Amino acid sequence: MVIFSSRWCVLGTVLLCAAAGAEWTAMFDAAPDDPLKVKAFRLKNGLEVFITENHEEPRVYAEIAVRAGSKDDPDDATGLAHYMEHLLFKGSQRLGTLDFEQERVLLDRIQALYDARFAEKDPARREQLLLEINRVSEEAAKWAIPNELDRLYRALGAKGLNAHTWHEEVVYKVDLPANRLEQWAMIESDRFAHPVFRLFQTELETVYEEMNRALDNKMRVLQYAVDGAMFKRHPYGQKPTLGTVEHLKNPSISRLISFYNTWYAPNNMAIFLSGDLRAEEVMPLIDHYFGSWEPRPLPERPKWDDPAPAAREEVRVRFEGEPFVLLAFRTVPRNHPDEEALTAL
Repeated sequence: MVIFSSRWCVLGTVLLCAAAGAEWTAMFDAAPDDPLKVKAFRLKNGLEVFITENHEEPRVYAEIAVRAGSKDDPDDATGLAHYMEHLLFKGSQRLGTLDFEQERVLLDRIQALYDARFAEKDPARREQLLLEINRVSEEAAKWAIPNELDRLYRALGAKGLNAHTWHEEVVYKVDLPANRLEQWAMIESDRFAHPVFRLFQTELETVYEEMNRALDNKMRVLQYAVDGAMFKRHPYGQKPTLGTVEHLKNPSISRLISFYNTWYAPNNMAIFLSGDLRAEEVMPLIDHYFGSWEPRPLPERPKWDDPAPAAREEVRVRFEGEPFVLLAFRTVPRNHPDEEALTAL
């Protein structure tokens, strides 16, 4: 682990210098009746930071959330938000590689091959392209260091390194010792600002397996069917988080990069920190490491006209095992006056 320490100490020096001079403003102070005493800040680049202190043990729970999920997937490439979540664990230009300049040439070739296969209709030609993808991917894998991010965090005493994707968000999370917060900021700022989507093919197999497990789960299958009936035009019902089998079998790295470039911007993300820390000490640290990340214009999201069913609808799904019944109701949007009462039900 000494190699990790030396590499990341150098990186920290570079990023600290680059972020000098950035600023942040308070969005609001902790409300008097808020038991968590949440404090909120916004960096100059639009990144929002929410902090709550809890000094019961010397640890910090950290989340980085992206305001984009499966509802933002392209119509012809569902599952991108979820697959992006997986690939953000593969490292950056500094982490997860033996020599990025050598690796980059092969990764660019893999991207071009996937794009060609995405557009190709002839089955024989698609099979030829897949064989070439396999060959080049094996070469590229020789330069990759699998699971280096996970091993680095474990060396820092972190636990629970994970993420989730849903309709509205992708959230990356980890629990770490409080005295490792600067290393966390160093790693995460580099991971999100300079990701490298390596080991694309092997991770695709992991996503396939996740899809197979979902299709073997009667509750998940029934939920997909009910969502489709409840939201006939809205992405909630038409864009499953895992994607469709058809789209998973025809991936495009360029479409994935486009998704990243569209939504993974500081002005579309937020950091949440809770634990043994003090906001006045943490904010200069966050500003140093994340403040130099340039904001980007965000596209206007479409508005969906998808009225609720006018009458009761029944959906039947054939599945081996005991019968199962699911009742679903279209209710109200977020921040509606009835939201809290419905949640309590």
